[in-house]
This record gives sequence, C-alpha cells and structure tokens, in this order.
Amino acid sequence: MMAAKAKARARRPARRQRSDGARSRSAILDEAARLATVEGIGGLSLGRLADEVGMSKSGLFAHFGSKEELQLATIETANAIFAEQVLEPAARAASGLDRLHALLDGYLRYVEAGTFPGGCFFASVLVEVSMQPGAVRDRLVAFLEDWLGRLEGAVREAQRQGEIDKREDPAQLAFELESSLLLANTQFAVARSREPIKRARRAIERRLKEAAA
Repeated sequence: MMAAKAKARARRPARRQRSDGARSRSAILDEAARLATVEGIGGLSLGRLADEVGMSKSGLFAHFGSKEELQLATIETANAIFAEQVLEPAARAASGLDRLHALLDGYLRYVEAGTFPGGCFFASVLVEVSMQPGAVRDRLVAFLEDWLGRLEGAVREAQRQGEIDKREDPAQLAFELESSLLLANTQFAVARSREPIKRARRAIERRLKEAAA
C-alpha cells in the first residue's frame, strides 16, 4: 500500500510539469500570433518572442526547434481561433444561404472584435509571404483556398436549394464577397472605425440580393 502511494506521489510532479509546459506553449503562440499581425510573421524569432513572453531564448527553444517550426505553430494557433469564431458557428446553419451569411458575418465580427491587433491574421501575413516559397507560404495558401472554397461551396448549395440564381458563377460571387471582407479588414485595421464594417455589410447585402433566385 505504502509503495503504491509513493509511486503515485512520484508520478504527480511529472503530470504537473507537462501541464505547465502546455500552458507555456499556448501563451507563447497566442503572443506570437498577435505579434505576427503587427510586425509580420517573418519578424517572429525565438529571441524577439522570448523578450515578449519573459522567457529565456533557450527556454523558448525547448518548445520550438526552429524559426519555421515557430511560424507554422503560430499559423495553426491562428487557424484554431478562426475556426472557433467563424467556421464552427457557420457549420450549424440550416441552409446554404444561411451558411454563407454566417461565414461573412462571422468574419466581420472576428475583425471588429479586435481578435488580433493588426486585423485578420491571414490577411496580414499572406501578402508578406506571397513571394517566399516554403512550408509557411504553402500553409497560408492552403488556408486561403479552404476559405474561398467554403464561400463558393455555400453559394453552390444555395443554388441547389433555389436560394441563389443558378446563372451566378459561384467562384466569381465568392471573389466579390471576399473583396468586401478584405477591404473592410484593411480599413478597420488602419482607422479602428466601425464604418468599414458597416459598409461591407451593406455591400454584401446588396450583392446577395442581386444574386437571389
């Protein structure tokens, strides 16, 4: 019995250490995602981030073996936040048009809430790496393709359900809607005014009325 208790006590510190490590990694990546929208994902370095989170560079290196590993982990953190705030609520929509509205509205709420100081994480870093081949660029391009695919897919579903005119080109409509989102994000990040968000909502509503079956 005493031997079993001793073994249990011996195991407890190891579990606590892993938990502390997980919390540290989460805090590091949250800060990295914020910094990336202000200073660029190329500006993320183990030394710079160590200063921000109050860790030694060697301590940070224990979590990430390289700058690229840090960048990729930062992208996944930003992706999880985007999924929670934008994609998951839209997935519960009852129809294609409802899902399209939910995706567009969710994106604008995500921007307006100031989730990241530089606006949408992906809009901020995609242009930065557009001419820099590699795993970081590939992951960001995959995000963009998935996002546009979701908008286009919702349009196609709405067409099948008779909510959007079948003569509409789904890819073109998705492009036009995304254009409103991106401009709203850029202007909001610069001016910190709700006006671009309101203008985007009006533009989207007008375009979807034109596309109605």
